[in-house]
Amino acid sequence: MKQDWSKNWLSSKKPSKQRKYRYNAPLHIRHKMLAAHLNKELRAQHKRRSFPVRKGDKVKIMRGDYKGTIGEVQLVDMKNLKIHVKGAEEKTKAGPVRFYPIEPSNVLLISVDLADKKRAEALGKNKLIMAQSSALRTLPRKEVQPRRATESIKNV
Repeated sequence: MKQDWSKNWLSSKKPSKQRKYRYNAPLHIRHKMLAAHLNKELRAQHKRRSFPVRKGDKVKIMRGDYKGTIGEVQLVDMKNLKIHVKGAEEKTKAGPVRFYPIEPSNVLLISVDLADKKRAEALGKNKLIMAQSSALRTLPRKEVQPRRATESIKNV
């Protein structure tokens, strides 16, 4: 029986396999697929380029019919990998207004809702890693003495 999902399919050039990868992906991978770029201020502040979108985040639509619209994310559709933004709505013939589904890659995160502690921690994690790596680079390196051939051979 063929597998439904595999990480290796990510690198396939076939569009059918790419669609299969996205459609059958587990939730923890789908969550990453719902990431949007951060604006310049947030990018400089958090030392990240993108971050997954959540309900309550403020975004600016960069592509499509609603280009330039700034609004709050009302719904994140994990099944279809789309988001719904307040301000990007269309009227139906019946009368009610419905949200237009937008690809998260086509929006820019203006402000991030950090009410959740884990989310705030995840956003700051990259800053911590970069600080640690820069601290390691400033430490003086130990000079390693070359081993003698006789030390590595065990006496039996």
